[in-house]
Amino acid sequence: MSSESTDPMGMTGVDGTARVEEPTGETGIVRDVQATVGALPGAPAAARGLSHFGEHSLGWIGISAAGWAMARRRGDTDAQRRWIEAGVGAFGAHAASVIIKRIVRRPRPDHPAIRVGVSTPSRLSFPSSHATSTTAAAILIGRAAGLPPAALPAVLVPPMLMSRLVLGVHYPTDVLAGAAIGAASAAAVTAGDKLIAAHARPTN
Repeated sequence: MSSESTDPMGMTGVDGTARVEEPTGETGIVRDVQATVGALPGAPAAARGLSHFGEHSLGWIGISAAGWAMARRRGDTDAQRRWIEAGVGAFGAHAASVIIKRIVRRPRPDHPAIRVGVSTPSRLSFPSSHATSTTAAAILIGRAAGLPPAALPAVLVPPMLMSRLVLGVHYPTDVLAGAAIGAASAAAVTAGDKLIAAHARPTN
């Protein structure tokens, strides 16, 4: 038998070692992000910091609690309600993403060319819970703080989405879907708040 028949798929290099295929599609995009944005000084450390802050939406809940405390000190009941909604909305968006993860069950990136820069609570990838809760929090915290609607999302959401690729724990569609779910969650909370405010108005 010819020795050529022992490697029918051509997966072995000339030195006899296994040859790693170049990443393609979304895996290739993650590799390219790590080679460019992820190679910038301080980028991996900043990405890890965002990861820890946004884990289980706890950082956003903490900011919402601080905003509620300041509003309470001022005696502003409307602001208190909106800060509570911001915290509840961020956590609710996170919970929704976890449920969807367990339904979809997409594995996280797993390729030798991708470096994983942080531990994760599960091996499930779609959607990104960090992207989901951060988008909801940015919209609702900005609203509670009285900022222009797009101001805080423009500052907070893109870095969080990019950080998940830099760390090699999500695909681009994971973070984009997470942002969309987070925006939908924030819209639902805002609509609910308007209903509450309408019913709370005194009638003549």
